Amino acid sequence: MSELLRILGCRYPIIQGPIGHTNSPKLIAAICEAGAYGMLALGFTDAATARQLIDEVKARTDKPFGANLMLLNQANPEILDILAGAGVKTVTTAVGSPREIYKRIHELGMKGIHVSLTLTHARRAEDAGVDGLVVSGLEAGGLRTKESESTNMVLIPLVVDHVKIPVAAAGGIADSRGYRAVLALGAQGAQIGTRFLASLESAAHERWKQAIVESTDGDSVLLPLQNVNARVIATPKLKKEMQVPGLDLTKIYDIKNLGKAWGTGDFDLFPASAGQVSALIREIKPVHRIIEEMVS
Repeated sequence: MSELLRILGCRYPIIQGPIGHTNSPKLIAAICEAGAYGMLALGFTDAATARQLIDEVKARTDKPFGANLMLLNQANPEILDILAGAGVKTVTTAVGSPREIYKRIHELGMKGIHVSLTLTHARRAEDAGVDGLVVSGLEAGGLRTKESESTNMVLIPLVVDHVKIPVAAAGGIADSRGYRAVLALGAQGAQIGTRFLASLESAAHERWKQAIVESTDGDSVLLPLQNVNARVIATPKLKKEMQVPGLDLTKIYDIKNLGKAWGTGDFDLFPASAGQVSALIREIKPVHRIIEEMVS
């Protein structure tokens, strides 16, 4: 058994990529029942909402599951206490220095895996005492830095060569080929976001799922925002805007509109998040089939 599997306590070293605004106890429980590690996306959630979501997941499955914490959330100490009290053993963390919060994570007898987008971030996280890493390559969906970044073909072996803690790869994984590839690169497992978004149990808007399965090569682009980039599926409107010389897209797309856009399927307001791997996803499938095919 790998160190990552010992940390997760599930059958397969597959972590659900937590995506804000799509928390679904049904999806999380289905992932857990299929042998992977379901994850709540607690982001900037308050403690009361976190408790409710945890209870809903526990009502659907007795298998191990976790949660992702955004390190800027002031409610994290209380949320960690609730998670520990519910028997959650492992969390992931993102966006910020993990040093202080990992003291509390370890005091509670829990493990933590930090999301890193570059080798520098990964090494700093290891120095801060994290138990493992989710290393997210440039092809992954969601928020990205404005720094120069590498794809997983380079980033995973680079990080594995420089850290001693277990690594899970995120980005570009939708089937058994991608899963086997990141294991060959030195990762002990994978974090899956876009493929689970396009699943039968996903709470994502149907237009979001359709945007994924209709995507082709080049439809996933980096959208510049004020302080970060976001990998999204380009709408016809966005494709036209990206061809206008000097047009400041940060004035058109505000991350504050993300929740409304994703909830209603109005992707001209803010495009749907998804990784480059969308081009490989042609069908909405139940979670158990996705996982079975991936590990076969």
